Amino acid sequence: MEHFDVVIVGARCAGSPLATMLARRGLRVCLLDRSVFPSETLSTHVIQPSGVAILDRLGMLDTIVAAGAVPLTRFTFVAEDARIDTTFEAEAFGGPALCIRRVALDHLLVEAAAAAGAEVRTDTAATALLREDGRVTGVETKQGQLGARLVVGADGRTSTVANAVGASEYNVAPPSRMFAWAYFEGVHNPEGRLRLGALGELTFVASPTDAGLYMAAVCPPLEIKDAFLADREANFMAGLDTWPELADLLSGAARVGPVRVLASWHGYFREAVGPGWVLLGDAGHFKDPSPAQGIADALRQAERLADSIAAGLNGGAGIDDELRRWWRWRDEDGYEMHWFATDMGATGSPPIATQFARDLAADDQATEQLLRVLNHDIRPSQLFTLRRLGMAVVRAARDHPSQIPAMAKEAALELRNEVRRSRQRPDRTSTTERLLLALTVIGFVVPNVCVGLYLADEGFAIGGYFSLWTASTPSTQLLLDLGIAALAFFIWAAVEGPRARIRRWWLCIPATLLVGLCFGLPLFLLMRERTLASPQPG
Repeated sequence: MEHFDVVIVGARCAGSPLATMLARRGLRVCLLDRSVFPSETLSTHVIQPSGVAILDRLGMLDTIVAAGAVPLTRFTFVAEDARIDTTFEAEAFGGPALCIRRVALDHLLVEAAAAAGAEVRTDTAATALLREDGRVTGVETKQGQLGARLVVGADGRTSTVANAVGASEYNVAPPSRMFAWAYFEGVHNPEGRLRLGALGELTFVASPTDAGLYMAAVCPPLEIKDAFLADREANFMAGLDTWPELADLLSGAARVGPVRVLASWHGYFREAVGPGWVLLGDAGHFKDPSPAQGIADALRQAERLADSIAAGLNGGAGIDDELRRWWRWRDEDGYEMHWFATDMGATGSPPIATQFARDLAADDQATEQLLRVLNHDIRPSQLFTLRRLGMAVVRAARDHPSQIPAMAKEAALELRNEVRRSRQRPDRTSTTERLLLALTVIGFVVPNVCVGLYLADEGFAIGGYFSLWTASTPSTQLLLDLGIAALAFFIWAAVEGPRARIRRWWLCIPATLLVGLCFGLPLFLLMRERTLASPQPG
């Protein structure tokens, strides 16, 4: 049986970049996929600038652009009578978004993994997992067994790895829409513009892509799936006509190939980590495709996971703790966007949401923040603030008083959703964090109990208490030892706190002076652990 450090099941936009990153770190990697590349898969094709930056760090950007990926420098969002037209400013985002078909992108990523030194085996499906003492130790294929210190499932929504380990789902979001898309050639002046639309019961995604093609998607409510599929081509073209701007753009163009459809899906997070295994990309988390997040999410997850795997397998912290820390980061990173995508893809035209879109369109700062939300620079809650939501309610009630009952219903539904969603949010506290929390509590309680016992026996003679610290040579030696250790700790905390962006790191100093090093030090380490395990801004 062949042995590898890591076996990655799934060689698309999550698995292949991870294989490249790990191989460049000197790990022995085997990358498997049941497909033969180039091959197609479901995708919006859009790579947000945050994902493009990772492709650049991989050294892949020039190759992908040379293959025909279209830079998207402009952005249009339409929601009923609200319209946003803006640009991806290079200074703000580091570069444009890109649009490229997965049949081209995934093939390039697989070739890059092979060039980095990963053992790439396409047309090879993982059929089962190998286990020893409850730990996954490799995969079974029709061509034979492959041993591994870690198995990564990057094999999509129907993940073989996820099914084999019994990964449970949480934060489940039922689908609202089906997605139908097709390619067109001969589009006149397509320009590098990403279009997202919500008109009536339909939503839209449209963009120029590689090979001189233009991708357009129509997304009807799932309730009319059967009627839509009864004549998908006619219904698809009729759907395009409901957005005149898009219909005009495509007039005179010829559709290339069939109308493709995704009608069976749901949003979820899955348990991402277990003994000897981890799930990456859509295998561990899938959301409504409306905001075009999937490729950039896969790339960002892969980059972060590569660091965790390398640290865990190369003698740093234990691999299980490193992976659990990554899991918590993934959930924190994706939680708000998951529900933002769900709400964005919801059916209907709720009056408060429509007014909010009007307000965004009239506010340049808010418009830039919307792009930053899509790029994962800021959280949706930083855009959808209580002040902005309150103003949207006031304006909607003032301008459309007849819709107040609908607004009340919308507000009640949102409140119910928020309560339900907050209850689903899982606790991903790591073993290290639990230990540090316990030591912080003990470090606070024990010194205070000791002081309390002294005061109970001697009365409030605090001067006598401190005089005992230097009453003998051993106690003086211990005091000096602790003093020097505390000084060294303060210097390190003053450097590490700002560097690691630890909020209120300075609290460890009064905590040490007022209680003791046994409280201040674990408190700082606890804050540091939580900060490092959480997604960082920008």
